[in-house]
Amino acid sequence: MIVEICASNFESAVAAWQGGADRIELCTKLSVGGVTPPKDLIDKVISEINIPVHVLVRPRAGNFCFSETEISDMIHSIRYCRDSGCAGIVSGVLTAENEIDINNTARLMEAAEGMKFTFHRAFDVCAKPISAINDLLKLGVDRLLTSGQQPKAIDGIELLIRLHELSQHKIEIMPGAGISPANVLVFKEAGFKSVHLSAINKTKPAGSLFENGVEGVSDLNTIKEIVNLLR
Repeated sequence: MIVEICASNFESAVAAWQGGADRIELCTKLSVGGVTPPKDLIDKVISEINIPVHVLVRPRAGNFCFSETEISDMIHSIRYCRDSGCAGIVSGVLTAENEIDINNTARLMEAAEGMKFTFHRAFDVCAKPISAINDLLKLGVDRLLTSGQQPKAIDGIELLIRLHELSQHKIEIMPGAGISPANVLVFKEAGFKSVHLSAINKTKPAGSLFENGVEGVSDLNTIKEIVNLLR
């Protein structure tokens, strides 16, 4: 089973690599659901970490309905990732009605040609998940990252299994959100081929007085434990 670590900084990417994870989803500002990481972080991780890196392309926090200017910026970011040697892109666009924006998502996929394309957790706010998975099947995305429209994937397991059935093995359904050593085997036993987690160990930097000073760093031991459970 493939273990993907959501890394929002270089230290987390190193922990993913050293812990035996198979893949990294690179982002920043994980506290708001993640946004596109800076180019220097992309370059550093690609050059120094020897496992596949998929980059989150999301220009801002908030909803997933993006303006034309934002879409253009996303396409530019995707092209940069492709030229930098990234293995994949994690992205997607919704309409104002929280349905899959087929046209704009297709534009992102076209820019990502030659890389894997994962539709991200924007899916989890889609008003009609069954209709949404059918739209993603038509688009031909490689993978869907989802919690089954629940705060934690373990609570969305019924929808996750249903999506897995509906995907017809054409889209890989990757559970994510709240994955831990305590529940990861549930997803393996249900037939999923990969899981996504951050394995965050929150630490407050010395001298920090406020919660917004808390950094999230993936915990090496947690990653190792999950990898060992799944091997």
